[in-house]
Amino acid sequence: MKRLPTLAASALLAFTLSGAAHADPASGWISSWTASPQAVWGQDFLFPSNVPATLDEQTVRQVARISLGGKRVRIVLSNAYGRTPLTIKSATVALAGEASAIDQDSLRAITFGGQASATIAAGAPLVSDPIALSVPDLARLTVSLHLPRHSEVSTFHWDGRATAWIAPGDQTRATHIDAEQAGVHTTTARLVLSAIEVESPVAAPAAAPVVAVIGDSITDGASASLDTDTRWPDVLAARLAPHGVAVINAGISGGRLLANGMGDNALARFERDVLAQPGVRTVVVLIGINDISWPGTAFEAHALRPTLAELIAGYTQLIARAHSRGVRVIGATLTPFEGALPGTPLSDYYQPGKDALRQQLNAWIRGSGSYDAVLDFDAWARDPAHPLRLQATYDSGDHLHPGDAGNRALAEKIDLSLLLPALALAKP
Repeated sequence: MKRLPTLAASALLAFTLSGAAHADPASGWISSWTASPQAVWGQDFLFPSNVPATLDEQTVRQVARISLGGKRVRIVLSNAYGRTPLTIKSATVALAGEASAIDQDSLRAITFGGQASATIAAGAPLVSDPIALSVPDLARLTVSLHLPRHSEVSTFHWDGRATAWIAPGDQTRATHIDAEQAGVHTTTARLVLSAIEVESPVAAPAAAPVVAVIGDSITDGASASLDTDTRWPDVLAARLAPHGVAVINAGISGGRLLANGMGDNALARFERDVLAQPGVRTVVVLIGINDISWPGTAFEAHALRPTLAELIAGYTQLIARAHSRGVRVIGATLTPFEGALPGTPLSDYYQPGKDALRQQLNAWIRGSGSYDAVLDFDAWARDPAHPLRLQATYDSGDHLHPGDAGNRALAEKIDLSLLLPALALAKP
């Protein structure tokens, strides 16, 4: 792994010592990948959950691309919205091959307190024992979980942008899972798996820093290609990995700042999904478009749109809470969305009054001085000839979400020195 020049490394050490103190100083464990937990919704919701109500002696196999590698890994599971304890009968982790296949030589059993099985309390997370598996930067890891009969599926991450396999029996050690096998089905949701931590190769206390991104479907990657890791935080992770910086994605499709949407509001989940993640030194905030646009749609036909003052108060709280933990906060402007979601039940998502509020909010983000730095996604993504719309080459086609090209462009326009001050000192 490439390391920063001596001057930048010294600055990074100084920043780390004065920054957030929640990373374990003895071990250097950091969060290298996350999928923010959500409560599984009912069948009457606008979108299907794409997960079964229960798992019955089945294996769930999921693939996740981490950002930074490390000497050992830990797996974090979540029963955050479970009403009853959830048992894991057995679990494994391995370097991923193609599709559901694994590198058999890298297969490791996951244990919890020295035991192969464990029970996750209702509403709680579960952290595995350290696993002796050295992984490189940007490695794809496969995690397989075997759950017993009548395991209620209450906690998931709906828009995983990756295929997961649900197979009968204990297939945690299977070389691959055949999607054509009887009883096997796939989903693009994440089940139970919420984070992967790595033991940083950087000596404590100067553990590698983590940049967290909290947002909605634009961050979660709603229109990014499946199984390709092309969300904008994925591209940013690839840019930052050579500098020894990790990126975690705390986006939730349908997420909002002030009110619950397809997950808890950002103010409610900020501690769990950002501040409590080990190693976080910087957070990027790109959220608010659903607060502005859900009211008056099929999501919330009779709800009132928040005021500019209410939105500013919410952002101000996020900033204050992050600063109290020594975490820098980078604000990102909201991208254009004229004509969003045409031909869908949400075709009224865009309205001129909503866009006026977006532009007022963007003016505050740019000019208030409240953030430590600003990423002007609005300016980068809009069509110069029609600034209320996304550039055609960046548009996924729904006029709201960037496609792969748009995600890459947004990530590549970011000046890395804005995300971590030490990187600025590395410039010639």
